[in-house]
Amino acid sequence: MGADQHIDWASENWTDYAASALEWWRDAGVDVVVGDEPVNWLNRNNFAAPDDVSPPPAERVSHASPAIIASGALPVTLADFVTWRAGKDAPDAAWSGEPIGTTGPADAALMVLVDCPERDDRDQLLGGATGRLFDNMLHAIGLTRNAVLLASVCVRRPTIGRVPRDLEQRLGEVTRHHLSLAAPKHLLVLGDAATRAVLATNVAGARERLHAFNHKDGTSTRVVASHHPRVLLDRPACKAEAWKDLILLNEGLQK
Repeated sequence: MGADQHIDWASENWTDYAASALEWWRDAGVDVVVGDEPVNWLNRNNFAAPDDVSPPPAERVSHASPAIIASGALPVTLADFVTWRAGKDAPDAAWSGEPIGTTGPADAALMVLVDCPERDDRDQLLGGATGRLFDNMLHAIGLTRNAVLLASVCVRRPTIGRVPRDLEQRLGEVTRHHLSLAAPKHLLVLGDAATRAVLATNVAGARERLHAFNHKDGTSTRVVASHHPRVLLDRPACKAEAWKDLILLNEGLQK
């Protein structure tokens, strides 16, 4: 909306535009064009109440458990997983472009998760202006990207530029398995797709509190959710919120 809509359908790849439009409507909650039966929109009895409406938890720390992975479905060591993730059996293996895997020390105390490579990323995630802002965010809490484990939900960039909804569940399972294998003490998830993959909610619902991702050995990873750097470039007013999230993250890192 508000963008230039003068598209030369004869010369452009119209399938990309169609896929992007459909994804937008799915994100907006549109799941049917027209119903089979007329509906009296003024009759409140035509609408079913939700089965369970409960207030948000009062606790500052919420808990998320890793998805149950069938035995042998995914590699059981971090080294094997990293190799598998960039191979032909990964969920996004058929996408175009070279895979961009994780960077940083495998035993890093802090893992950072984003949704997918940026358009100009080549050898590592978060390059260009987005990467420079990300580096500044880390510097603000006394870190550099060389000290963190940086990973993404998708190792290849989707054609539509964001995680496709039809693969979101499977990619979430893979991401949580990766988190279980890496088992960092702290995790910073940036953006809605990365936050949904780990916490099953968007950034707006996850910000301003700590979450605990529980591991099978009884340990847990402290999770903080915040805005993706690309959002901060588009909406600078959100930087104040991101700073609060970094403070919350840093408080945990200092313990």
